Amino acid sequence: MIRRSPAQRAFTVFNYAFLTILSISMFLPFLHILAGSFSSGSAIMQGRVSLFPADFTLLNYKVVLNDVSIWKAYGVTIFITAVGTLLNLFFTCLMAYGLSKPDLKGRSFVILLVLFTMIFQAPLIPSYLVVKSLGMLNTLWSLIIPGLIAAFNLIIMISFFQNIPDSLIDAAKIDGCSDYRTLWSVVLPLSLPSLSTIGLFYAVAHWNGYFAAIMYIRDPDLYPLQVKLRRLIVENDAEGMLQRLAVTVQSIEGIKMASIIAATIPVLVVYPMIQKHFVKGSMLGSIKG
Repeated sequence: MIRRSPAQRAFTVFNYAFLTILSISMFLPFLHILAGSFSSGSAIMQGRVSLFPADFTLLNYKVVLNDVSIWKAYGVTIFITAVGTLLNLFFTCLMAYGLSKPDLKGRSFVILLVLFTMIFQAPLIPSYLVVKSLGMLNTLWSLIIPGLIAAFNLIIMISFFQNIPDSLIDAAKIDGCSDYRTLWSVVLPLSLPSLSTIGLFYAVAHWNGYFAAIMYIRDPDLYPLQVKLRRLIVENDAEGMLQRLAVTVQSIEGIKMASIIAATIPVLVVYPMIQKHFVKGSMLGSIKG
């Protein structure tokens, strides 16, 4: 049994107390939004909603779920998240596997260029001109292709691949496996924790993606969910939603809150399922064997 000094015990208590308070401070606003989404408009306007619903109602969710534009935005976001994450993982793994080989010519220079992009971001106007010249304006590919490989995630995968024993790679080559077959049959099955980690990074980035859609998308039918939320919350598009659905609500705040919850739930559902792999992958990706 490891004995801790009074200072260490005091630090542990303080650390747990601080993290608990921080967690509660982050959870309470979400709980307030959740309560408001189940409350009537009059209750919200009168300030009677705190952490529990007042005048419980499902009308807010009825309005949100009956709006076709919400489902279109959901479909766009799901497509971007699913296809984008798969392409991100595919190309990140290909590049990371090559850069994990110490004997690769020009490896140090390429890694230096990758690190450069982590420090200096591409300016807005050149990025827009590149997307325009490639004919991707007002297409969903403009939300996927420009961010195909994230430098931080690439560094994680390079570090993880370098931890795989060379004996396994050599054994695969002796059995006649090519580099691609070795990557697919040997390296990737051993890399599931790290793949889960960067996959979550990519998926959350796509799900919460907003700025790229504002720059590159003009067709309202191609708006992702986050842009739709902005139109509801900032531009008061909820009033137009009420008119389209012929629904009368005293306050549109409940509809806005229901829309926020509807956009947040998928991430809250998926994250606990891969939390174990996420933590393990984060640790393994930072350990040099």
